[in-house]
Amino acid sequence: MRSLKLQPDDEILTTNHEYGAMDRTWNFYCKKSGAKYVRQPISLPIVSKEQLLEDFWKGYSPKTKIVFINQISSATALIFPVKEICQKAKALGLITIIDGAHVPGHIDLNLSELDPDFYTGTLHKWMLAPKGSSFLYVKKSFQNQMEPLVVSWGYESELPTSNQFLEYHEYQGTRDIAAFLTTTAVIQFLKDNNWKSVAERSKITILENYKSFCDLVGSKPICPLSSEFLGQMCSIPIATDNPTELKELLFQKYRIEIPVMKLNHGTYIRISFNGYNSEQDLEVLRNALVDIKKTTTLLK
Repeated sequence: MRSLKLQPDDEILTTNHEYGAMDRTWNFYCKKSGAKYVRQPISLPIVSKEQLLEDFWKGYSPKTKIVFINQISSATALIFPVKEICQKAKALGLITIIDGAHVPGHIDLNLSELDPDFYTGTLHKWMLAPKGSSFLYVKKSFQNQMEPLVVSWGYESELPTSNQFLEYHEYQGTRDIAAFLTTTAVIQFLKDNNWKSVAERSKITILENYKSFCDLVGSKPICPLSSEFLGQMCSIPIATDNPTELKELLFQKYRIEIPVMKLNHGTYIRISFNGYNSEQDLEVLRNALVDIKKTTTLLK
């Protein structure tokens, strides 16, 4: 964001489903530059990919310079059609920045096929790596424009190489890189344990259980029940006046750690299911929600 040198009236087109910390970071740089962050509404429930794309491109204008979008949203757990968005953005001459935090190890990722200008993803969410493991991809045509977030020994290096991008961003003094160095072992673990099939079973479990959880709390799924929009997560719309109290109750009384998140005008409980989870875990959550409905006013 900082390296792209935004100008007054430049527009960054995004959705109203982005991760809150990213919204705040864009707002930070837009206040400094005079650029505009356009959070285009994506209507719920999702009816089709075509409807989602139509909603998104309604936010485009001649001032749009950048498309920023998450491939899998955090609060709503939806898979976005990033390939199609990148293709159209490229045809329009726009810069594409993709937040793939939930993608690696979750759904297939082929950067050559997506062809974004920038892509970042974490390994600690679905690849079971230590926290802090992540990667940044920058198309070569942009690499020499990228300023380091931390200025350290790689900047104006005493032993320069042909790759300024790596010099600027790899060598940051006393930063602990132990988490990064586990990556090869993490990938090998996933291969040895046929984790792709584990992930597929988890996705099937989400598809089989999403509607029943919505029925339980009196809501409806926010998208069609298909792998086009759902992976190993689903977000259940709930009606509550106090999501923070609900989250704390689920943890303190029922020992369930689960996100309860507000986004736009909705509140969601997000279920994430991986190889270490079981149907029994879902039953524990189901029973807890039934009990909360009976004994409290937190779920309407």
